[in-house]
Amino acid sequence: MSVERRSPSIETRSLLNERPPSYHSTDDVNRTPRSPSISAPDPPPINQFSRGDICWILAGLWSGVLLGAFDGTVVATLLTPIGSEFKASNQSSYIGTAYLLSVCCFTPLYGRLADILGRKGAMLLALSLFGSGTIFCGMAQSMNALIAARAVAGMGGGGVMTGKYHMSLEYCRHRPYTTRGLYQGMANILYGLGAALGGPLGGWVNDMFGWRSAFYMQAPLLAFSFIVVATKVNIRLPDTVQNQSLSDKLRRIDFLGSITLVGAVGCLLLGLSLKSTEDMLWTHPLIIALLLASAFFLAFFILVEKYWALYPAMPLRLVTQRTPLAVSLSNLLISMAVFSMLYNAPIFFAAVRLDSATVAGMRLLPHSIAIPTGSVFAGWFMRRTGKLYNLTVVSSVMTVLASILASRWSEGTPAFYLWADLIPQGFGMASFITTTLIAMIAGVYKEDMAVATGITYLFRTTGQVLGVSLGGTILQAVLLRKLRSRIQGEGSTDLIYRIQHSTQIIPTLEPHLRKAAVDSYADALRVVFIFQAALGFLGFLACLPIQESALPGSREEQEQHYRNQENAESGSERN
Repeated sequence: MSVERRSPSIETRSLLNERPPSYHSTDDVNRTPRSPSISAPDPPPINQFSRGDICWILAGLWSGVLLGAFDGTVVATLLTPIGSEFKASNQSSYIGTAYLLSVCCFTPLYGRLADILGRKGAMLLALSLFGSGTIFCGMAQSMNALIAARAVAGMGGGGVMTGKYHMSLEYCRHRPYTTRGLYQGMANILYGLGAALGGPLGGWVNDMFGWRSAFYMQAPLLAFSFIVVATKVNIRLPDTVQNQSLSDKLRRIDFLGSITLVGAVGCLLLGLSLKSTEDMLWTHPLIIALLLASAFFLAFFILVEKYWALYPAMPLRLVTQRTPLAVSLSNLLISMAVFSMLYNAPIFFAAVRLDSATVAGMRLLPHSIAIPTGSVFAGWFMRRTGKLYNLTVVSSVMTVLASILASRWSEGTPAFYLWADLIPQGFGMASFITTTLIAMIAGVYKEDMAVATGITYLFRTTGQVLGVSLGGTILQAVLLRKLRSRIQGEGSTDLIYRIQHSTQIIPTLEPHLRKAAVDSYADALRVVFIFQAALGFLGFLACLPIQESALPGSREEQEQHYRNQENAESGSERN
């Protein structure tokens, strides 16, 4: 497939700094779209930090990254015991949906809040919301209270990850690109470490002390991160931002766009979830009203972003370009497939294999280790070759392969395959999000880089919400149908209800009823895994139009490339 070259962003990531491609080809210059004029050299740094302060600050930021990844796999592992305790296993997917929906809503706002509250203020707000929501999860006395607490945690979770990105950028802004690459690589490794520890440690804590302790145990690391940010972070914003009035800063926040986006996604998810968990008909007035409301909010969101928002969360002028559109859609679809797997694989281990929470968490360990491995490999590959297209395509195929392999799981599948079959997805997902992020920022101009990065995260978090919710919806719909076909007679309705709401009763059933329950869960999850494979295949198709942009390394080489373009295009205009 032939791909078209585009001009790179001046701020392209540091992982690409060893073997930059040559920019002396006239053909390359003529094929690159017109770029904006080169801005004046960077002003002297306004933020100076000692080596000791930077170490403390990065430790605080990276602890938040580790905790965010840890929290995600802990919750995925604990869905089954939590749902069983509250006798609401059919609503367990809401725990993940509530968190991710809040992340989707609030992530775009934190970039603007950082200009109003300062980098420290925005990060402290995020840590406070995430910490309080996590503690409330441990205190929850009902499924509804737990879901609400996860929504509060999600309000801060998006800000923790976004704040890490913005604050790391501030500390690295005037440092060599190799230093930026080191910081980014360390953050990726710690993210993988948190994800790797979350499953087995969360499962062990649940079996030893109960699932509530898995939320409480996060408090010390949260407190450490909060104290470090409060005492060590002191970033002065540029005068152009610092001197703005509060009203001007507030105008930069796309409140209406965020509200309409959440309305569109939330109404869709609620309608689909009620259809499956409450066994409502598609013609039920409430289902119809929610789906129509979702369509209305989506149309309103597009109008807001196109015509009314001064600083839109998702500028349509970027999304409609070839590479940004392909990156956005592929991230949406791949994230749906990956997070559906992350939340449904532990259910398979608990309901079909009848594993304990500790064993279920351990089975996620290879998947978690594959995440930082894939990210580091993608950085090494792009740095070595200066290319990203082939790796992007192969990575998307790996996510499809993992779902296909999982769809073949059964009660008698050897344990080795339950470990190994998830590795391609963890590796492929990490590699994919790394290469597509680079493709996005390398395919836009310098002034659009931050917005383009935000768009990537927005589509990715939206995909996570949709994947968890739709996967749970399909699981409950198929499971209910299978249970009704296998368990009949007197008392069957009550028994089906108990099996659907608590997987912990399955081992206590009579042999023939236990087999019916296990087979029903296996059949339902097989449909979910096939659904994930279909999503992954669509993501593979969506990433094919991504352009192979040039990946220069140093700032000087990129600026020289833009000067060559300017000179060549100015000469052609004079002629």
